[in-house]
Order: sequence, then structure tokens, then C-alpha cells
Amino acid sequence: MIPKSILVTGGSGFLGKAIVQRLALMEAFYLVVPLRALSKDLPEGVKTIKISDIDGQTNWKKILDNVDIVVHAAARVHVMREQAPDALAAFRKVNVEGTLNLARQAADAGVKRFIFISSIKVNGEGTLTGEPYTADDVPAPKDPYGISKLEAEQGLRALATATGMETVVIRPVLVYGPGVKANFLSMMRWLYRGIPLPFGVVRNRRSLIFLDNLVDFVVTCLDHPAAANQTFLASDGDDVSTSELLRKLARCLGKSARLMPVPVWLMSAVATMLSKQALAQRLFGSLQVDISKNQQLLGWTPPVSLDDALNLTAQHFLDARRS
Repeated sequence: MIPKSILVTGGSGFLGKAIVQRLALMEAFYLVVPLRALSKDLPEGVKTIKISDIDGQTNWKKILDNVDIVVHAAARVHVMREQAPDALAAFRKVNVEGTLNLARQAADAGVKRFIFISSIKVNGEGTLTGEPYTADDVPAPKDPYGISKLEAEQGLRALATATGMETVVIRPVLVYGPGVKANFLSMMRWLYRGIPLPFGVVRNRRSLIFLDNLVDFVVTCLDHPAAANQTFLASDGDDVSTSELLRKLARCLGKSARLMPVPVWLMSAVATMLSKQALAQRLFGSLQVDISKNQQLLGWTPPVSLDDALNLTAQHFLDARRS
């Protein structure tokens, strides 16, 4: 039975909006509190409350009246070209102080469960092939974003112990789906235009998660008794190399992937000379996660296969180009 009063933060974001749309189909009553401007295409009947910012001073008391569950998807996200003079302080303001301020007020208001959308960056930046991260691994974040997410997780666990409010931590890998932006969108544009790419012999393994699969997992965690006070990793459960991903996407786009067999060591050396080691890790390194805990504890498996998910993502890209 889905609770009748759910607060979703980040309702105008890629994930938050999808969660709201799924809840609307389930006829749940919920509130949406975006980080900044309200989205123009939220489902009809959604009650929205506009706030200017989320930090350690935000007053949530009136908003939390009669709320059973909070899904906290709002965050200061990973920034590729960081401009803040103190990046960690900027991330902490929203991701740590903002999260814990909301959680404390939620506990005071009698909220039963707080679901926190964290990040796989809490685990680290990469794995050895065939040695995936698990939810019980010792965290090893490398950048300010990952550190801020870990600190928020730690604060939530302490709060749960002190107050009895249940917490659920979900660490997704790279999320893709219709309307995806950033590097995934760039890859589709390259493939659509037939641009030759030097990734023909990349043998890494990467975990991804389709947007609908992640939303389905969040919904599963809303009221599953076994999810209480647990940490989960989230992926499609089907890992691919960069080369495989590009070939699969190209087929979905009706194109041929023009992948040149440039040695990975050479591309990595060039990336190092250009101070692009982080980009090289994402393109050539492995990052795998083990989601067997999700099946064992919650009986959850991803409802959409990787191939179907890529096809849906590519079809949305093609439809957008036609329109």
C-alpha cells in the first residue's frame, strides 16, 4: 500500500520529475518542492510549493504537515567545470546541511521514512574489472560531490538511530533515459552525425541505470519493510564496455558506429597530458556495481532491459530531432 502523503524534492530535475510522474499514475497524493524554478510539465493536480533554495536554514515545517515519506532527490550535482572557490563548502551547503536540516524537521514532524538519493561516487571512482562495488563496501569518495553525499548519509544514519525515523539510501550509477543530457547526449549526437570515434577497442565494464528502472526501485523502497535503514546500489544489472555501448546506441539510432581501434594506453596518455584524467576514467575505466542485495532483500530486479532502455532513449532523441 503506497502512502498517501509523499514529499518529493527536486521535482523539476531529471530524476525527480520522473518520480513525480510515476506517482501520478499511481494516484498517490504528494507534494513537489523543486530546488529552483518549477517545471512547466508536471502532471495535472500536483501540489507544488516553490522555495528559493535548500540549505541548512530552509523552513520545512508547514510543508511537512501530514507527510508520511520524504523522497529527497534535490542536490547540488556533480559539476564538470567547478567555479566555486571552495567546492566542498558549496556542496556541503546543499547536500549535507540542506539534507540534514530537512531530515531533522521531517523526524520532528513524524515522517516515517526518508529516502535519500545519494551517488555511486560515495563508493569511489572506479573498480577493477569483475570486482564490482557492493552496498557494504567501505566508502572511498574522491571528489567534493562524493564526500558531501557520504557526509549526508552518515548524518542520516545518526539521525535515524536518535529518532527512529527510517532512512533508505540509494546510490545510483550513471542515469540515462529519454531526455538525458550531458555526456550521454553528446555520444548520441556523435553517433547520429557519423563522427569517427577512437573507442573501438575499449574493454572496460560500466554499470548504468535506465531512468525508469531507478524510479521503479525508488517506488519499491517507499513502503517495503525490508528497505528500512538500508543502503542500496542501483543499476540495470547488465554491464557494458564503452565500445559495446556505442555500438548498441548506434544500432538504436539506425546508424553504424565508426569506431577506430586506437589503443587505450595511447588515449590515456593523451588525456593525462591534457589534464583530463577524470574523463579518461569514465571512458576507459571500469565501474561496476553488484545489485544482488536488491533482489535478495526486496525481490527487485530491473523491469526494463538494457537493450530496450537504450532503444527508448535513442527513439526519444530521434523524435526530438524530427520535431
